[in-house]
Amino acid sequence: MIKLGEKQTLVVIKEVDFGVYLAENMDSEEKVLLPGKQVPAEAGLGSEIEVFIYKDSDDRLIATTTTPKIMLGDVRRLRVKELSKIGAFMDWGLEKDVLMPFREQRGKIKVGDEVLCALYIDKSSRLAVTMNVYKYLLDKSPYSKDDKVIGTVYEMSDNFGAFVAVDDIYSGLIPKKELYGNIQIGDEVNARVTSVKEDGRLNLSVREKAYLQMDDDAKKVLEMLDDNGGKLPFTDKASPELIREKTHMSKNEFKRAIGRLLKEGKVEIGKDSIIRK
Repeated sequence: MIKLGEKQTLVVIKEVDFGVYLAENMDSEEKVLLPGKQVPAEAGLGSEIEVFIYKDSDDRLIATTTTPKIMLGDVRRLRVKELSKIGAFMDWGLEKDVLMPFREQRGKIKVGDEVLCALYIDKSSRLAVTMNVYKYLLDKSPYSKDDKVIGTVYEMSDNFGAFVAVDDIYSGLIPKKELYGNIQIGDEVNARVTSVKEDGRLNLSVREKAYLQMDDDAKKVLEMLDDNGGKLPFTDKASPELIREKTHMSKNEFKRAIGRLLKEGKVEIGKDSIIRK
């Protein structure tokens, strides 16, 4: 069987002026053309050639000896080459660009963007790519609790948080309660594994353990004070929502940072403000 979107080794069963036809074996009826400019000089009838199978502009199966940047089921970064009325055309290293339909895009993309995507076969039996890579990511990683990882945010959810492709291969999630700062689709994040789920998927945090994070948070509060003339117009008794909005910390993290600064004599707390000493 000739496999669309995959590399396979096929046999030359027929030579023509414009190339050779390949099949699984000399008796196979199913065959595919390898254009002449792709045929190795030493190839002849019965020769085995490793090729990638895709479709040409007329929607016919065609072979190439060029290895594309992505194959069926892979998750890879591809560059947006052109935008059109039907979607985005992505550079995957072959003469004919591969389409990412509008419905498969997550967020706004533009020409030149490097986008994390997966290759799949659509309902019309054509190859296409999608930014919805969740089901293509591996759920068994080499990482354990407290390991440091790097990943790409590929989807944001109001209910769950930020979905991350760790190493662009493994499935991870920054839960909503762990989201800090302006994290968006396409961002590369440095994170810490907080737990490994039973199914192997990773829970992540972009913050350190509390005792390590406290130093960074205290430093950040001092910088905020300096940027605001030595005074913040709220205290650690403010609402969690206001603290998160202004500092990108949880209320507990903010309280720990203020506690550290009070102990060091660097701030004092007024009735409704924090003042740099």
